[in-house]
Formats: sequence, C-alpha cells, structure tokens
Amino acid sequence: MQSPKNAARLEQLRRWCRDQLSISADFWLEHGIDPVNGGVYTCLDRKGDVYSTDKSVWMQGRCAWTYSYLCHAYGCRPEWLEAASSCLGFLEDHCINHNAGDRLYFTVTADGRPLRQRRYNFSEGFYCIGNAEYYGVTGKQEHLQRARKAYEAIYALNWGGADDPAGFGPKTIPETRSGRSLGDSMIFLNIISIMRRADPANAEEYDRHAQECTRRIVEEHFRPELGCTLENVNAQGLPELEYTSGRIVNPGHDIECSWFLMQEANYRGDKELHSCAQQIFRLAAEAGWDDEFGGLLYFIDACGKPPEAYEHDMKLWWPHNETMIAAAMAYRDTGDGYYLDWLERTVDYCKGHFVDEEYGEWYGYLRRDGRPTMPPTKGSTFKGPFHVPRALAITDQLLTETIGD
Repeated sequence: MQSPKNAARLEQLRRWCRDQLSISADFWLEHGIDPVNGGVYTCLDRKGDVYSTDKSVWMQGRCAWTYSYLCHAYGCRPEWLEAASSCLGFLEDHCINHNAGDRLYFTVTADGRPLRQRRYNFSEGFYCIGNAEYYGVTGKQEHLQRARKAYEAIYALNWGGADDPAGFGPKTIPETRSGRSLGDSMIFLNIISIMRRADPANAEEYDRHAQECTRRIVEEHFRPELGCTLENVNAQGLPELEYTSGRIVNPGHDIECSWFLMQEANYRGDKELHSCAQQIFRLAAEAGWDDEFGGLLYFIDACGKPPEAYEHDMKLWWPHNETMIAAAMAYRDTGDGYYLDWLERTVDYCKGHFVDEEYGEWYGYLRRDGRPTMPPTKGSTFKGPFHVPRALAITDQLLTETIGD
C-alpha cells in the first residue's frame, strides 16, 4: 500500500509518461514514416524535417518493434500496425544481404540500396525483435519464422563459433588482443525475453541461452571490487585495466542491463540475481550522475582516469530512458524509496532538458551543461522511435502495476 504522498508522486509520473508517449508516437508517425518507399526516416531536425534520407537498418527493426509493442500493450491501432508492417516490409525487400549469409546492412538509401554493413549483428537483433513482436500481435507465422532464423544466426555468430559470412573480422588483431563485449550478452538477453514471450514453444532453449548471458554479465563484466560493470573484458572474462578500452564504463548500458537482469530474475524467481541487478543499477547511477550539471554522463573510466571518447561528458537521451525503466522496475519490485527518488530525479532532468515542449518529442544530444547541440536534432542513425516510446510505455505499465489499478 502506497502512502498518500507516494501515491500522488506515482500518479503524476504516470500521467506525464502517458502524455509524452502519445506525443512521441504521433511525432514519428507524422514525420518519419516514408509513404513512397516504405520504412522510416530517423534523421529528423527539431521540427521533424528530414535532414538526411539515408535510412538506419537498426531503426527499421526498432520502429517495427515499437509500434507492434504499443499494439500489444495498449490495443491494436491501424496506424501503429501499418507503421510496423511498413518497416518490416522495407527490411525484407531491401536490407538483407543475400550474398553474405542473409546478414543485414547497417544503412541503406531512401529507396533501399545498400550503403554500409558492419561486423556487429545488432541489425539482425532488431530485425528479430521487430518480427517477433509483430507476430505476437498478428499471429502471422512468417514473421515468427523470420525472427527464429535471425535469432539462430545471432547465437551462432556470438556463441556457436560460426564464421561471419559477411567476412568481417574483429576490431583488433586477435593474436594481440581479443575479448568480450557487454553489449553482446545484454542485448541478446533482451532479445530472449521478447522471443520467449512471443514463442513459448521454445522456452527451454531461450531459458538455456539466458543462463549463458546472465552468467557472463554477472561473473565477467560486473566488477563490484571496481564499483562498476565493464564494457569489455578479455577472452577469459577478466578485466584488463592497462589500456582505456579495458576501463570503459557506460553507465547507461549498465542501467539498461540492470533492468534486463531484473526481468530475468523475476521470470526465474531468482532473488540473488535481482539483488545483483539492483547493485549494478546503484553503482552505475551514482558513479555516472553529474553532480554539477545533472544528468547521466555518457562514459566514465573504471579507475577515474580520462575517458578516451570525445563525447564522454555529453548527455544522451537513451541512458536517461533506461534509468526511468530500471528505477521504476526496482521500485515496483522492492518498494524501496531510493528507486522512486531516482525515477523522479531522472524525469525532472528529462523534463528540463530533453523534452521539446514546442515541437514535441525529445532532443537526442546535449552538451554537458544540458543545452542541445546546435542545431538540435530529434533523430539520427541511432535515435528514432524506440528508446523514448519504449521507456514511456514500460514505465507507464510499471507504475500502473505499482499503483495497483
């Protein structure tokens, strides 16, 4: 039972999330969806005008997931289903490299001609979740088949020892240095949670793979002795702190990882895993928050040394979105006011800096002092209809579960 004060706080936060979700979902439908070629443009300026017609393949899959998930959470609307279908159709028709084992491109032109392919398999991951979520609301079997094919390819590339048919090697010369990235395990864990919900017939396989992901995160990347979760460890799963890439901490990634772990812990009924996830959240939020200007720093160094990335002290939209979800989830699960305070602190920062009250949606990139980069943007190759609406929708649902109505 919430105290009257906390109940009022929760209701105010929920109302704000719902208002912002409506604005965000409508903004991308109005300005982003391409009525000529299909798919979505995400390089939008402050007013929503397209400033680059190149299309992000990541965002086609993410957009398909977002509008399918909104249908799952709030009931199907024709314009949401149409947007998801448009992005999935564009992916299928233009974004798959059939000459490289059906790996997906990274960027394509407005009409779908390939521009760039990357070694990472995140394009496949977002293609997978977009198809899986769409299958969940439509029952169209071909989308589950596409999701399963992509899922199996990702697993084979990351954990099955398969050669990359696109021919890309690692970033560094493997004889000198090789290792493991937090992003691979944490993103696959999220993919698993979506696939398991859409495809319960294969739950045993998903559960087994989730165990692999959580083991790597908790035993290798999470380093309580350093007070952080490392982005990179060596091939044996151990820290290497002699060089900058071995010390990188991305607080937003860690916080995102924490709510993926909380979800998995709740699915398993694993209190120890949930406690670990809470610790990951606390360490990342407290180390990453900028006490002078507010907001979450993009990168910090595990040993307090200078981060190498030029953008390390910028404030980006998505880490704050992940903090909203993680704090709301931890508060729902524990009732600890510490997490409600973090949720309010983060929302207050977003209201004051990311939200554009005049034209709608959120700025993506802020300087350390909280001012938008100039000229300000609402989207890019990496920002589109995903993190903001996902955070608002999931936080809304978590708050509703906490309030109890």
